[in-house]
Amino acid sequence: MSSLPNPYLPSLARILEVVVETPDIKSFRVELCDEAARESFTFEPGQVAQLSVFGTGEATFVINSPPTRREYLQFSVMRVGEVTGRLHMLQAGDKLGLRGPLGNHFPYQDMRGKDVVFVAGGIGMAPLRTLLLFMLDNRGDYGRIRVVYGARGPANLCYRQEMEAMRDAGQIELILTVDQKSPDWAGQVGLVPNLLMELAPPADNCVAVTCGPPIMIRYTLAALEKLGFADENVVTTLERRMKCGVGLCGRCNVGGTLICVDGPVFTRAQLKALPDEF
Repeated sequence: MSSLPNPYLPSLARILEVVVETPDIKSFRVELCDEAARESFTFEPGQVAQLSVFGTGEATFVINSPPTRREYLQFSVMRVGEVTGRLHMLQAGDKLGLRGPLGNHFPYQDMRGKDVVFVAGGIGMAPLRTLLLFMLDNRGDYGRIRVVYGARGPANLCYRQEMEAMRDAGQIELILTVDQKSPDWAGQVGLVPNLLMELAPPADNCVAVTCGPPIMIRYTLAALEKLGFADENVVTTLERRMKCGVGLCGRCNVGGTLICVDGPVFTRAQLKALPDEF
């Protein structure tokens, strides 16, 4: 795998396009300015990068375009603080810094020949998107693919049109849900873990991949355990806890585990081995 030459030094990247996903989430499609770096840059599904706004700071985001599609690197950013607020002000043609790829990746090799159920909430669909698209680009390697995805309301569902197009093309089975009833929503209403229990996907030869708000992940992991999913067949990603991305600052530690070095992708078996502070 090739990465940028210095993981501590941001490389210059150019924004090609900004896509408004929801009222507070934008996707930035970027390319490295240096042609040689752009051609040699590779990554695995689930790896992250640090994006920096010069003069403001940097933050960690998953690369949520798949490595099978090299036209650009995509990052979806929820506006929640100073750095993300400044990122939301940028437009096509603007420059930013990029460090990566960082961290480990989804164990897609171990998922070959198995059914896969994706379980996501809100911006948690962003890291799962890269794995989903990667699997669709290697469709013969995987079995039945189901997606259970929820958000506060219809306007907060990321990539909705994209996923509905996948469903309509017969590529995936899709369940979208919102937390509360809405006049402009005729679909499912309810919390993601509850709908997962209703769906009750068979655990035999199936892997579950989940990401979302911490409380959603907690209840989803519990639901999957009730459904009989083995600990090694439940995978999540914790990139929201990452800080420097290279293990120097120690701010993402859980006991002796550094999320940025040992993760951000973990199986439920690995999470159970972490200290109670997690």
